[in-house]
Amino acid sequence: MAVPFRRTSKTTKRMRRTHYKLHVNGVCTCAHCGAMIHAHTVCPKCGYYDGKQVIKVKEEK
Repeated sequence: MAVPFRRTSKTTKRMRRTHYKLHVNGVCTCAHCGAMIHAHTVCPKCGYYDGKQVIKVKEEK
C-alpha cells in the first residue's frame, strides 16, 4: 500500500477545501416588496410577478 512521503501541510489541506462551501442558487429580491424569493416565481408575500399582481394574498396580522 502506498504511503505519502511527506505529510500534507495545513495550508495545502485548507486551500484544497476552500471550494467545500454552501451557496444558494437562484435567489433574488422581489422588486415590489423586497422579500427574498426564488427566481422566476410569484412572490408569496405580495403576489407580484414581473411588476404585475398575479395572485391576491391575504394580509397577516
